[in-house]
Amino acid sequence: MRGADEQTHHLFSYLSPERRVRADHPLRAIRGMTDRVFAELSPRFDTMYSDLGRPSIPPAQLLRSLIQSLYTVRSERLLMEDVDYRVLYRWFVAHGMDEPIAWRTTRP
Repeated sequence: MRGADEQTHHLFSYLSPERRVRADHPLRAIRGMTDRVFAELSPRFDTMYSDLGRPSIPPAQLLRSLIQSLYTVRSERLLMEDVDYRVLYRWFVAHGMDEPIAWRTTRP
């Protein structure tokens, strides 16, 4: 019997990116190292940013976006597109599944 082509885009998903990335993926070790480094640097970042104005992209997310060098993504525009639709990249950069990728307005 042929299955129906049901579109389920209107349903919610309760899976987090954390659960979608396999436990033995090599990026898990790198993400652990970056998390420790950024936790250490966070107080320094706090002193470098103003309390006024539009909120910036978190420095940790900007630095984690250098994943493009590991996966040979040709440009930042392509990286932003990849982060938008690849769960692995979203998880590594620390974006939730429902968060919009607003970098197009903040980067050239």
